[in-house]
Amino acid sequence: MDGRLTEISRREVLRYLQWRGGEVPEELARQLDGCQAALLAAARPRVVWQRYDLCPDMTLLGTAFRLQGQAVARLLADCREVILFCATLGLETETRLRRAQAGNMAEAVVLDAMGSAAIENVCDNLCGDLAKQFAPRYLTDRFSPGYGDMPIAQQRALFDTLDVTRKIGVTLTESYLMVPQKSVTAVVGIADRPQPRRRGCGSCVNFENCAYRKEGKYCEA
Repeated sequence: MDGRLTEISRREVLRYLQWRGGEVPEELARQLDGCQAALLAAARPRVVWQRYDLCPDMTLLGTAFRLQGQAVARLLADCREVILFCATLGLETETRLRRAQAGNMAEAVVLDAMGSAAIENVCDNLCGDLAKQFAPRYLTDRFSPGYGDMPIAQQRALFDTLDVTRKIGVTLTESYLMVPQKSVTAVVGIADRPQPRRRGCGSCVNFENCAYRKEGKYCEA
């Protein structure tokens, strides 16, 4: 299953930029168009995923990976199987963003928002493809390490379990940040009955840098 980038939502980009509404100025609109073209030219989306049986102690059968945290346990309460995945826009996007950060911070801010919206689309497309593949069963929302009480350190076990670096080239720093930064890891449950939609901070690619969350607020997502 290939990674697919099919759309960069302008609404999502403006949300990441904390645009408060109203007409977008012509100068910003031109910058958005230019950054979108640059990102689409650079993006090389890739994904890796695998299904696992989920044991009662939250261990994934056949692995040393045990999911930690009450929040993810609640999400997976109806599930006996889970999917782990990692998705990325690729190193070319990272290079383009770093070049902008070195020379044009205004462009870099817009490119960063574009990248967040783009990897969100890749994840949505992957989950949509998985939902079709595992029908008539149902998928939960995705849940990423570092959200709620699921430790960010679980990134390491997820990387090792999926062999992420070898398969799609994403690496992990000592502080568990991913390179390329426009990458996402997550767990998704497979259930026999429809699951409530819990989309929000836990599935947002901008979770770590969200200004709304740092102010104790939430965006409309």
